[in-house]
Amino acid sequence: MPSIKSITPQLLQSEREQREQQASQDISRLQVDSLTPYRIDCGDVLSIVVWDHPELANAARLNMQPSLGTTDADAAGTAVPPAGFVVDHDGMVQFPYAGALKLSGLTEMQARSELTLKLARYIKKPEVTLRVQAYRSQRIYIGGEVKAPGTQVINDIPMTLTEALNRAGGVLPSGDQSRISISRAGINHWINIPQLIQKGVDPSGILLAHGDVVHVLSRDESKVFVMGDVTRPMPLTMHDGRLTLNEALGEAGGVSQLSADGRQVYVVRNESGKEPTVYNLDARSPIALAMAESFELKPKDVVFVNASQLAMWNRVISLILPSTQSLTNAAQIAK
Repeated sequence: MPSIKSITPQLLQSEREQREQQASQDISRLQVDSLTPYRIDCGDVLSIVVWDHPELANAARLNMQPSLGTTDADAAGTAVPPAGFVVDHDGMVQFPYAGALKLSGLTEMQARSELTLKLARYIKKPEVTLRVQAYRSQRIYIGGEVKAPGTQVINDIPMTLTEALNRAGGVLPSGDQSRISISRAGINHWINIPQLIQKGVDPSGILLAHGDVVHVLSRDESKVFVMGDVTRPMPLTMHDGRLTLNEALGEAGGVSQLSADGRQVYVVRNESGKEPTVYNLDARSPIALAMAESFELKPKDVVFVNASQLAMWNRVISLILPSTQSLTNAAQIAK
């Protein structure tokens, strides 16, 4: 048997505190204070040039090999891997004179310094240029209500949440920016962009990592259903994850003045893993409108306005009378 809670100022205060606690969810694992340079990893293709020693560049052609687990049309959009030095499964690169170098986990500058140090044993004051020619080691996936869902390669431009959304063509009008899921290591982090902006938190500070899955939910998954004795029973879509009871009743045309019982305005909330909770509002008093404006609905809530006893009696009578009239007519014909 679901519990029924009356909508009172005390309940509204408790709900407000609960929302603020949920809004301050810990997303510190996703945020960074300063963006760090790209770090080389397995599968990346490096371009290495030693000035005044063009013969060493020929090794790049000999070093060409298939990328790690990629097809001919790799994620970077190139049909064939470019000539360069591929970082192998162990994070190593073979370069003439320097031998095997472990470059995975290093920035371009650190890798250049490491290679220069090795070549200095054989070449006097070597001038080395090293850069990542093809980024193929780190990816994220973005799906849901975006213009171009799919895999995105992490390159030297830090892959923040806003960067990923921009690369995907932006959120569609059907997308809900208040319900964006970032799945990392089996844990889902829910992001509410309008709420973050309202609190002064920059969404571009959320840094994505290799293997993250970003999913933008549809606004259709955040609907509220208004039923019963209202002018226009209908499903309603939440606005950036927010819709109050007063707004829901207003968009449905309000409570029916002729047949509704203002004492019996209910909100049925069925949260997964919990028993359904029913909230009751006595809408007869003017203060009830203020409380309805402060009562925030959640996705899948059902707003139900019950009919008055007189209206229910009239409906029963209207169903009975036609049947009684039919029986009377049949009896008269039989006579």
